[in-house]
Amino acid sequence: MSDDDDRLTIGGKSFRSRLFVGTGKYKSIEETRAALEASGAEVVTVAVRRVDLTNRGSGSLMEVLTSGRYTILPNTAGCYTAEEAVRTLRLARELGIADLVKLEVIGDPRTLYPDNEQTLEAARILVKEGFVVLPYCIDDPIVCKKLEDVGCAAVMPLAAPIGSGLGIRNPYNLRIILEQAKVPVIVDAGVGTASDAAVAMELGCDGVLMNTAIAEAKNPVLMASAMREAVSAGRKAFRAGRMPRRLHASASSPETGLIE
Repeated sequence: MSDDDDRLTIGGKSFRSRLFVGTGKYKSIEETRAALEASGAEVVTVAVRRVDLTNRGSGSLMEVLTSGRYTILPNTAGCYTAEEAVRTLRLARELGIADLVKLEVIGDPRTLYPDNEQTLEAARILVKEGFVVLPYCIDDPIVCKKLEDVGCAAVMPLAAPIGSGLGIRNPYNLRIILEQAKVPVIVDAGVGTASDAAVAMELGCDGVLMNTAIAEAKNPVLMASAMREAVSAGRKAFRAGRMPRRLHASASSPETGLIE
């Protein structure tokens, strides 16, 4: 399979890039624009409750996002109940944003861990209403399976708390999630640097979503480019299949036929 054929498909939409990026925390709209372009991302998430989606004038975030090059992924950041999340995404739909949505129902304001019960409840409602739901969730195989069973188009387990930059804290849970999932698995939250993104992709994840790792880098545009390359390299390594791990050395050159 060529790189052009290795596309990520979610809810009937096909993407070349497996890097999803956010839009918060940048110093300016111009920095946001440059970082998005450097990332090569095709899916960009925006917090419905924190951005004026009706302002599409020159110099606005929505002007950047409605340029035609991005699929907007509205998210429910700041919602603490299923009711709030559902109402927020219904509003996004009324404003003409696509039905591909990121569901986020927070259970604790300090850790920003998701509320499993409220997330599941909101997912059931949104799926029935025709939304293509991508839920942010704990890296719990049981929760991920339940979300898949209610009809979510992908699952988005965290690598570590949102904005922490701690990287992949539990690769073993991610492996279990990947073994059982019949929908794409996208790591969401906790990535800190390019090697974290590469590890997620080498494990077999279908994509990575990040914001803070790029926006809070000393050079966000350069970090966006690094993340683009890391996701691509990690995906290629996964497809190539790594060599087996061995306890002892194995000579690079064969020992038979040595010159005496």
